[in-house]
Amino acid sequence: MLLYHDPRAPNPRRVRIFLAEKNVAYDTIEVLIAASAHQTAEFRRKNPLALLPVLELDDGRVLRESIAICRYIEELHPEPNLFGADAWERAQIEMWNRHAELELLIPISQVFRNTNKFWEGKIKQAPDFGSIMRELVAGRFDWLEHELAQRPYLAGNRFSVADITALCAIDFGKVASIRIDAATHPALAAWHQRVSERPSTKA
Repeated sequence: MLLYHDPRAPNPRRVRIFLAEKNVAYDTIEVLIAASAHQTAEFRRKNPLALLPVLELDDGRVLRESIAICRYIEELHPEPNLFGADAWERAQIEMWNRHAELELLIPISQVFRNTNKFWEGKIKQAPDFGSIMRELVAGRFDWLEHELAQRPYLAGNRFSVADITALCAIDFGKVASIRIDAATHPALAAWHQRVSERPSTKA
């Protein structure tokens, strides 16, 4: 398998962590967004939307969405289980992974896209919208503080794909000056330290 990725982007990192948790071997090709490598005609043949990551199989087939890639790997390598072992746990993990995407990853990405100089002249920016998303994320951190005071991981008592998504989202927040304050969010900070200590997060 061949993973097209940018080392700094959050979605490729989600897949790299997932593959590391599964101990699955793969090769990589760096497609650097800063160098507009994702916009080339060659890469657009892999993904017409010019988004990362893309997983290319040995037979040439491609998957070009993070969770689709992770679900495919889960089917091939069911242990350790990261999507849920029964109907209820699968629903809980799906719910929390969607929460992590919709309430953390997308808003944090919008703060970065709409307020960071990296994107000036590359996309249309709306700084006021970025500020609104920053406020939203602050509120979501308060919500997660309450939730994570009740259990060690997002979806329950064990690590799952939902934790991977939330970790990548929050870590990506550093480029937009979004960070966890351990004084006001001790449970969220403890969760972040706990998941960050997993060897897979260095993938």
